[in-house]
Amino acid sequence: MQRKKGPEALTVGETMVMVASPTPGAISAETSFMLRPGGAEANVAVHLARLGHCVEWAGLLGADPFGSLVLSYLEDVGVGVEHVRTVPGAPTGVYFKDASPDGTRVYYYRTGSAASQMDTTYVESLRGIEPAVLHLSGITPALSDDCHEAMRRLLIDRAVATPCVSFDVNYRPGLWRDSNAGDVMRELAASADVVFVGLDEATSLWNVTSAPQVRALLPEPKVLVVKNSSHGAISFGPEGVLQETPATVAVVEPVGAGDAFAAGWLSGLLRGADPRQRLVLGHAIAGHVLQTTFDDTDLPASLGVGPQSVGRVHQPSAE
Repeated sequence: MQRKKGPEALTVGETMVMVASPTPGAISAETSFMLRPGGAEANVAVHLARLGHCVEWAGLLGADPFGSLVLSYLEDVGVGVEHVRTVPGAPTGVYFKDASPDGTRVYYYRTGSAASQMDTTYVESLRGIEPAVLHLSGITPALSDDCHEAMRRLLIDRAVATPCVSFDVNYRPGLWRDSNAGDVMRELAASADVVFVGLDEATSLWNVTSAPQVRALLPEPKVLVVKNSSHGAISFGPEGVLQETPATVAVVEPVGAGDAFAAGWLSGLLRGADPRQRLVLGHAIAGHVLQTTFDDTDLPASLGVGPQSVGRVHQPSAE
C-alpha cells in the first residue's frame, strides 16, 4: 500500500539544548563542553534522518540563540522543521549531562520554557501533515497542563491523521507535579498503536515486575515493547511474543539509548521489516549510542542501514 502525503515520520515534543562533554566524567571547572539538541522526540527524529528516512520534528522553541542552534542542527542532519514555532519571551530549555557508565546525572533548566506552552491550538496547526508514523513520549504531558491536553488530542483524539501512533513512556519522576503519573501514562499508552516502556519505568509507575504483567496492564496497543536493559526487549503483538537480547558493548554513557532503540524499531517498521528484525535494528542503534556521551551520532556503515538501504516505505500497521 502506498503511503499518503507527508513525511514518513513526525515527532512532536520538547527539544532543549544539551550541554555535554565528549569525554565522560564529573563536571568540573576544566570540563570542555559541546552543545547539541537534546530531547526524546528530536533524538528519534535525528536517528531516523540518519537512517535515511523523511522525518519532521514539531515543537516550540524560544526566540534565542539556543532555539536557533536546535533549528540549524536539525536542518543540517535532514530533519524537517517547517512546523516549529518560536515563543517570544520564553526560553529554550537547557540541560547539562554529567556522564558516566555507572549512572548519568542530568541537570535541567527548563522551567517556563517555550516547550511548556504547547497546547491544543498548536496541535491543530499540525493537521494535514499525515505522516506514516507519529511518535510521541511521556515527557511532554509532564511539562504543563496545556502539554498534557495537547498529548491527549494527539493520542486519544488522533488530531494528526496517521495509521500508526507510537508512544515511548519515558517516565521522568522529577517532572511530575503530583502523583497521577501512573494514571496519565496508562491512559495515553492505552491509546497508542505501538508502546515502548522500560520494565524499571513500568515498575515505578504501575507496580508491575515482569513484561507479561505490563502486557496485562496494557492490552490495547497493537504492539508493546518492554525493554529490560542488557536482558533485552520483549515484543507483544499480533505475531506473538518475541524476545531479542542485545550484543554486548562497552557502555560509555546510557542516556539516549532508549530513543535510539525506538528509532531503530520504527525504521524497521517503515522498511517493512518483520517484528524480530525491528527488535534487532533497535538494539543495534541503541548499542551504538551507548558508546558515546551524546544522544545521537553518525551511524557506521557496519550497521548495514542508512539512506542507501531504505526502499519503498510501507504503510505501517504495527503488525
